[in-house]
Amino acid sequence: MTETHRAAPSGRLSIDQTRRDGIRVLTLRGEIDHTVKAQLTDALLPDEPTTGMRIVLDLSGVTFMDSSGINVLVTTHQATTGTQGWLRLAAPQEAVQRVLHVVGLDDVIGCHPTLEQALTT
Repeated sequence: MTETHRAAPSGRLSIDQTRRDGIRVLTLRGEIDHTVKAQLTDALLPDEPTTGMRIVLDLSGVTFMDSSGINVLVTTHQATTGTQGWLRLAAPQEAVQRVLHVVGLDDVIGCHPTLEQALTT
């Protein structure tokens, strides 16, 4: 079962949410920096975390990510693992993959070359 929700774009980032087999899939397009940190955090983390939160971020449309995005990913990873869930990243573009690798986040959060692999691994 798939359901879709679209967050209002900020001008720099758009977020589409779907649910596939109980996994929240957020497809991001644009740039992730300090101007969209609150928007991204609100989309990723509910006010009341639920047990077993499973989230996949499709980063194929993200062209830039700075430390603000890294901080949101770390916070989300901690929140999901704290509820016996997980966060996975899918299909980052080369520039984003480089940032994830430089800070070592790709060793902490599962990073997959495709959305399908992130959903089924």
